[in-house]
Amino acid sequence: MSRVESFSHDGLEFDVVDDGPLDGEVVLLLHGFPERATCWRDVAPLLHAAGYRTLAPDQRGYSPGARPTRRRDYRVRNLVADAAALVEQVDGPVHVMGHDWGAVVAWALAIRRPDLVRTLVAVSVPHPTAFTRALLTSRQFRRSWYMAMFNVPFLAERLARTPGGRFDASMKRTGMTDEDVARFRAEIVDDGALPHALGWYRALPLGDLTTAEHRVTVPTTMVWSNRDGAIDRAGVNGTVRFVDADYDLVVLDGADHWIPTHEPAALAEAALKRFATG
Repeated sequence: MSRVESFSHDGLEFDVVDDGPLDGEVVLLLHGFPERATCWRDVAPLLHAAGYRTLAPDQRGYSPGARPTRRRDYRVRNLVADAAALVEQVDGPVHVMGHDWGAVVAWALAIRRPDLVRTLVAVSVPHPTAFTRALLTSRQFRRSWYMAMFNVPFLAERLARTPGGRFDASMKRTGMTDEDVARFRAEIVDDGALPHALGWYRALPLGDLTTAEHRVTVPTTMVWSNRDGAIDRAGVNGTVRFVDADYDLVVLDGADHWIPTHEPAALAEAALKRFATG
């Protein structure tokens, strides 16, 4: 058994942070926007201490060797296939935890490839169908205004060009600290990942979440924070209807959207409780 520092899929090369005991049960950690595998830096050691091995890839658009330019390359089916390829390389199934967009991939992986998923921990973002329904019935539509803005060609890239400018200010309004924003600039803007990371949003009009109506059949925990400015509670409350397995909802009182970096101990506690059931 050896460490996985990278893996190949679909002609792309992905970087992976593989840590923890080699003989431990594997946890796949899927980051969101606009972060990379480093967002798990305070969560992963807590999982390692409990005996788990973690694999945290820089996903499509983020790894320097995995930045295709076409919008359709960022459809959810491709993101899920990337994750599945990594799990198959380590002879899954594995525990899966995803935050933000990583939660979308985690939900879809559990829906489409339940054979690869032992347990699921979805952080911040609810089941895709519950989220879509919330767009039509709650304040979620107003909270998701930025998705439309991200689909305007070159606008977000232009706003992010200036350090300390409007894009950075918008990140701070969501709860990011100065340190978080500095990491965003170094890992996403300066590294050239931003246009490709935005591809995840720009592929949404292609309608690739149509299979998200399918139900989840693996033990699942949803972790949400009640000061999350991007995700309304309506979709979170609706998620239970789409899980045909043991399900828990953990609400972190007073926490913002950036749960892995701002609430690592609480997240690890919820995750370890879930992993023990799988």
